[in-house]
Amino acid sequence: MQAVKRWTLSLCLIAVSAPLLLAQAPEQQKQLAREIFKQLIEINTTDSVGNVTTAAEAMATRLRAAGFSGNDLMVAGPNDRKKNLVARLRGTGARKPVLFIGHLDVVEARREDWTTDPFEFLEKDGYFYGRGTEDMKEGDAILVTNFIRLKKEGYLPDRDLILALTADEEGGTSNGVDWLLKEHRDWIDAEYCINLDGGEFEREKTKRLLAGIQASEKVYVDYQFESLNPGGHSSVPTSDNAIYHLAGALARLQSFSFPAKINEITRNYFGRNAAMTTGQISADLKAVAKQPPDPAAVQRLSAIPYYNSLMRTTCVATMLSGGHAPNALPQTARANVNCRIFPGEDPQEVLHTLERVANDPKVRISVVPQLDPAGKVVPVVAVPPSPLLPEVIAAMENTLAAVWPGVPLVATMSTGATDGKYTRIAGIPTYGISCMFFEMNDSRAHGKDERVGVQDFYDGIEFNYKLIKALSSSH
Repeated sequence: MQAVKRWTLSLCLIAVSAPLLLAQAPEQQKQLAREIFKQLIEINTTDSVGNVTTAAEAMATRLRAAGFSGNDLMVAGPNDRKKNLVARLRGTGARKPVLFIGHLDVVEARREDWTTDPFEFLEKDGYFYGRGTEDMKEGDAILVTNFIRLKKEGYLPDRDLILALTADEEGGTSNGVDWLLKEHRDWIDAEYCINLDGGEFEREKTKRLLAGIQASEKVYVDYQFESLNPGGHSSVPTSDNAIYHLAGALARLQSFSFPAKINEITRNYFGRNAAMTTGQISADLKAVAKQPPDPAAVQRLSAIPYYNSLMRTTCVATMLSGGHAPNALPQTARANVNCRIFPGEDPQEVLHTLERVANDPKVRISVVPQLDPAGKVVPVVAVPPSPLLPEVIAAMENTLAAVWPGVPLVATMSTGATDGKYTRIAGIPTYGISCMFFEMNDSRAHGKDERVGVQDFYDGIEFNYKLIKALSSSH
């Protein structure tokens, strides 16, 4: 997952302290999961020199030994280094399948930056260390472990359960979820998707604070502002200056705010969070949660960056370049404007809005293109939020009650993107559920000495196992 800040949107607001009575995963499952986790961490799957196919084939070997075969186990992709794993546990077909996804690739990690070798699995002081321990090979290991466990138990779900472990979520041009949807939709088509790369479960030291379910995320899009000019000698300046044109457009952007928008998840957050605050902010949160929201309350809350980001698309200048010599009039001036687009909003409409805000024919605005493996530009499209489906919410609540009684279920909206954007765009509602707790003040994803708690990992195995059964059993 891209390193982004997430906003927690309360469905319930009760903090619970550990330890609680927790149904432990059987020792043999814990040992299997540890072996799988170690194997995955020690396979380098970075975009630069790694190989996702090696990891996919290693997991396929384990699933094959458990009884998966034929069309129920496939390894395929657009090139030799970026193949994806898809496995299917057959059910009765009473309901449409559920898809579980995780990505096998990891971000780059340099040995000189780390205390230990990032591609060596290490257990130390109650933590597992290694690149991908938090993002997100721990989730991959949990899914593979539980699919093996269910297969060996002879579990017959009332719907097919599909596992997809894929390439290039962190970067690269061969995103596995996107490729599978375009080339083999039938392999992974489902009623909805559970993505273990989102919806973090948060704890503060020994206190379990909340269990997240990510149902929405903003869309990441970069736009380029560019002004071109014939230039000339700096001793004969004119007002027609590329840098001045660009600066004026950026100044107008600085003063602009996109219209406020509230969706199901953020409305729930504002309404419930009002009870946790006092004074004018509490009143404003209540007013914003109404349909329609109160404009004056929106304006007041927009002065607070936290709330402002929840209520609208945001665009901000992040990079700037211009000119070619200190004694010459600039021929070019460019800026990168990074936008986090509110779920459901059309990126092309955002482009048109930016053009109106810039209000200068000498400033050209364009989408910074993303390329597919063939070098073709991938169109940017809106990503709709996922409805909070009653059966998913019920399964989460029942599983939480069985494993961590009293831990609140919390819906989240991410300000960045996961592979859930591809499934959501394809019409498959997607819910980020990490299934394991992370220390909220010690996020090391993408960073130095990445780690996950040993007990958090083992607890996640059992939670995920029970959640899978809750989602695939009618009784």
